Amino acid sequence: QVQLVESGGGSVQAGGSLRLSCGGSGLTFSRYPMGWFRQAPGKEREFVAAVNWNGDRTYYGDSVKGRFTISRDNPKNTVYLQMNSLKPEDTALYYCAARIAFTTGDYFSGALYDAWGQGTQVSVSS
Repeated sequence: QVQLVESGGGSVQAGGSLRLSCGGSGLTFSRYPMGWFRQAPGKEREFVAAVNWNGDRTYYGDSVKGRFTISRDNPKNTVYLQMNSLKPEDTALYYCAARIAFTTGDYFSGALYDAWGQGTQVSVSS
């Protein structure tokens, strides 16, 4: 059974940093693209970042480009999201996801990810 567990969320002031981690089990982690998504109350889920299977290609949502960095450590079955220069509008529940079944298509669509974690809350105060 595939399990993804996020950690590292918390409360921080605007301009601060956080690093989220997502550990995977029950899958051959190094084979699959991984993504981070977020959802704020009353808003739709938003693509944040994605990384291909070996980490040499990364993709970012427009709102986080230049501030967030996604990376992965395959021997540790872990994907990270380094978040710098945080803004109040970054406040959301952050989810990591694995794209297992879909081998084609873009990295931005949540519908192409078929394993999800429970989420970790990030709150940024002004």
